Amino acid sequence: MALHLLKQKIIACANMFPITSFYTWEGELREENEEVLLLKTREELFEKVRQEVERVHSYSVPCITKIAVEPNSAYARWLDGQVAHK
Repeated sequence: MALHLLKQKIIACANMFPITSFYTWEGELREENEEVLLLKTREELFEKVRQEVERVHSYSVPCITKIAVEPNSAYARWLDGQVAHK
């Protein structure tokens, strides 16, 4: 997923963390090993990222959450140079 989004230039960076998830699915308690992707992009590209993740993700209900942050100016400039512009 991360490489796919990077190639499309709609994210600048991705961090992947292994986790264990506990949840209920179709009436059953589940415990699964999963990965969390932290995807870094510009605000105006979030909707494109969301749509693409939903389109290619193997889950029928992937968790896609937006967290607003204010990066340091040097990182913001770098990020801006890595992603596509309108």
